[in-house]
Amino acid sequence: MHRRQFLTTTMGAALSGLAAPALAQARTKLRVGYLHTLAVDGQIWTGMDRGSFEKQGLELELRQFNTGLEVFQALIGGSLDVLATGAVVSNFPARGQGRVFLINDIEVATAQLWVHSEAGIKSFDDLKGKRIATTTGTTAHVFLDRALRANSVDPKEVELLNQAMPAAVTSFISGAVPAVALWVPFNIMVRDKVPDAMKLADASAYYPQAAIIDGWAAANSYFDANKETLVKLIKGWSEANDHMIEHSDEALQSLQQGHYSQVPLADLKEQFQAQKMFSSRDWKKLYQDGTVTRWLQQSTDFFMANAGIKDFTPADKYFDTSLYLETVA
Repeated sequence: MHRRQFLTTTMGAALSGLAAPALAQARTKLRVGYLHTLAVDGQIWTGMDRGSFEKQGLELELRQFNTGLEVFQALIGGSLDVLATGAVVSNFPARGQGRVFLINDIEVATAQLWVHSEAGIKSFDDLKGKRIATTTGTTAHVFLDRALRANSVDPKEVELLNQAMPAAVTSFISGAVPAVALWVPFNIMVRDKVPDAMKLADASAYYPQAAIIDGWAAANSYFDANKETLVKLIKGWSEANDHMIEHSDEALQSLQQGHYSQVPLADLKEQFQAQKMFSSRDWKKLYQDGTVTRWLQQSTDFFMANAGIKDFTPADKYFDTSLYLETVA
């Protein structure tokens, strides 16, 4: 071999050796908004800790929000690519703002109604004329509306105090309002700070007729242009989701130590029991037979009626099942 050929071959091999690790380290960045509650971010943190998303070549840039309203505003404003949230996932997409493509779980008992027993509230009928603090347009609001109607109380017969959930809970703890509709883990604060507080009901009383869905949505433009990335996200999510189901004790202990250190493990397990999860394969069946679409539509109907919107996008149009059905075996 001539000297020039030798140098060229050697340098080429060296450069190739340097390029391989660089290519292996290349990640697709995905800006993700989320709520810090187990029913929403359980699969996210499990997947992050286990490297489920990294194996798919994704780098999740996570940004925490307090409510689904705030995270959707960020998505619409262009500072996020995708989001994971609660019942609000049935709201904005119906207005043409975002496409739903992945479902986390059902909030079976995560939405709860707490009252001050010393205020003389023993039943739903006692709520008539009373103020109830909550965050309107959220999972807690959807649950409260259904609970009132199911117990023959017109929502117009109570006075809603619309506050961000931390403020709503503070109002209840201080005694400024006799009732609060919240979602876990805010119940822990109420239980610890107000010994006389009584949980009047939770969402489990209205399941499955009034299932409240948690899930993922992508910005419209991002969904149209980045379906391969969303498929990778679904694959990473599926691995994390199934691990949480198959090894729940291990997963919850890891989540508590790494991401919920302020929540006792027993309380985190209680939160886990308050949500209903399905394996990735079982979700596929619920996507295929239209069950998920019907659940989404129930919440959409509430949001649109509450906002007085008659012309909106139905769930079977804003919920795209194709990515999931084509991805999950």
